[in-house]
Amino acid sequence: MRTKTITFCAAALLLLCMLFLYGCATPIGVNAVSPRDSYNDAYANPLNAEVLSDQAKFVLNRHFLLDTYADDPVAAIAALHDKALHDDRRDILYALAEASYLYGSKLAKASILPITTQVELQKEWPYSSRLAEEQKKLSKDYFLMSAVYAYNFCLEERDGQSLSQFDSRIRNAVDMYNYGLWQGFETGENEQLVLKGGERKLPFGTLTITVDESHSPWKLEDFDRFEPADKYKVRGVSVRNRNPGVGLPLIGIKKQSGQNLPLTAFLRLQIGLAALNSGANRASLEFYSALDSSTITLNNRSVPLGTDITTPLAYRMEGSNFFDLSLGAFLGREPNKIPDGLYLKEPYRPGKIPVVLVHGTASSPVWWVELLNTLTADPLIREKYQFWYFVYTSNKAVAASAAELRDALSERVAVLDPLGKDSALQQMVVVGHSQGGLLTKFTVVDTGDRLVQVLTGKDLAGLDMPEKKKAQIGKLLVVKPLPFVKTVIFFSTPHRGSFQSKEWNRNLVRWLITLPANLVETTMDTFDYLTDDVKKMMGGKKTIFTSADGMSPDNPVLKVLADIPLAPGVKGHSIIAVNSDGDPKLGDDGVVKYSSAHLDGMESELIVKSGHSSQLNPLAIDEMRRILVENLAKSSGATPVK
Repeated sequence: MRTKTITFCAAALLLLCMLFLYGCATPIGVNAVSPRDSYNDAYANPLNAEVLSDQAKFVLNRHFLLDTYADDPVAAIAALHDKALHDDRRDILYALAEASYLYGSKLAKASILPITTQVELQKEWPYSSRLAEEQKKLSKDYFLMSAVYAYNFCLEERDGQSLSQFDSRIRNAVDMYNYGLWQGFETGENEQLVLKGGERKLPFGTLTITVDESHSPWKLEDFDRFEPADKYKVRGVSVRNRNPGVGLPLIGIKKQSGQNLPLTAFLRLQIGLAALNSGANRASLEFYSALDSSTITLNNRSVPLGTDITTPLAYRMEGSNFFDLSLGAFLGREPNKIPDGLYLKEPYRPGKIPVVLVHGTASSPVWWVELLNTLTADPLIREKYQFWYFVYTSNKAVAASAAELRDALSERVAVLDPLGKDSALQQMVVVGHSQGGLLTKFTVVDTGDRLVQVLTGKDLAGLDMPEKKKAQIGKLLVVKPLPFVKTVIFFSTPHRGSFQSKEWNRNLVRWLITLPANLVETTMDTFDYLTDDVKKMMGGKKTIFTSADGMSPDNPVLKVLADIPLAPGVKGHSIIAVNSDGDPKLGDDGVVKYSSAHLDGMESELIVKSGHSSQLNPLAIDEMRRILVENLAKSSGATPVK
């Protein structure tokens, strides 16, 4: 009986074991995953998952260092570094780049030094805070070391070991190089970037760094500081324009002007680890303007330069006073936080054609950011054009603001190029949106006495008024074209007025706004000289004249100005918004009718389906690019580039 019981129990146990084994996965096999998980697993690396890639593990395992790296990364990296000095297989360099970057990341985040190393460090730095500080410093060296390995992996020539363009390690190595520069040079206070020359002691050898400014149009001493562009996430623009390539994209903040400029730092290394080990390795820290360069030359081949032109632009707008140049300033209840005038997006560059952007009513340069971000993504536009802003308080009479624009442009050209040597300055493009388009037209017309006559019934000489007052009127209304403006672009411009500027609307604006005393005085003093029709338009009584009056369909000045042709040699282009269905020529954008925005004799006209803020419309922006590219071709006699 007992024997039967034992036999039964054994059989039951065997059956249970078989059932258990049947229900368990085999030690080697596969599990089904989704395409996303498959991709993430295949391309996991220190940058995107804080793990070693399969390619790096393969190398460490081949040299019996995979377990060593888990327990003592320093020892594993040192052993693999020694292998790289005598073994010419390229994959060792890649594994070193990953292992160093991952170890640097862990050093920067937690106390993960090997026990023996911690004990030695604690003898010198007995406090844990000092230990953590020392680990952070050491992490910078491993990040820079990773960049050195990645550089050698991508660029060192190895017999019979050329890299395929489909090799994912190339992109990973470039990224580790770029991010290794970022984190490797964050050695200043509060981890500020310190981009300067000198000796840098690394875990394996010394790197002597010299600074090369010859590739940049700007001196490093003119910058207050540099920020890594990749440190920030951009908001408020449709696309972040980044060019993948080698180098660390930077935001350069200038000392005096506060301009934020897109640069790229590139560390050019001597190829070979042996020189690094001996302490004889040298590197050149080079700086490039992202507005000028898109490639660099390495080993007699052209290599894409990593750039970011969007982030510096967005960084400039963060907390900017440009956002306050709207309703409060328009009503005159508070002063502009940024004075009226002409502003350069970047320092003046001879040989680049200025494109001057003139905003509309109760607006600011902020409304041009989307257009700027899109256009400057084009290498040809960046190479050939420079962008300026005109800021003005848009509640004043249009003629007054237009006079300020003409003066600002003339003065800036005279200062920048007093001898007239820069031919690019003589090809200026002025672009205006809404009221800004009216200001723009005042730069390229010869009015003679027509505007004075339509207001007063007399020419300027026939007005019986003090000479000082006559000179003021002449400055506003007797206009000559600026000889250096050769192209104008009108966005949603009310050449014949806006149907929104009705009499009740204009009266409300006059009641709400506060104009400068000198403009009020000029308006009041000239009232008696106006024709009866003009007085009637203004309500039959002395009152201030605002931009709302200036954009009224009843304004006789606007009617005459619309019929005055552009000066000979000036090309005009209209971009007109219509936000309604049906015949676009019978439509409007909510503020301006097509019939008001249309001008005869333009070089081109494009109608886009959009509200009044057409400068944000992608089709309108692309049309402006076409105009600028065509403008270059016509000035050089070349075939337009599409």
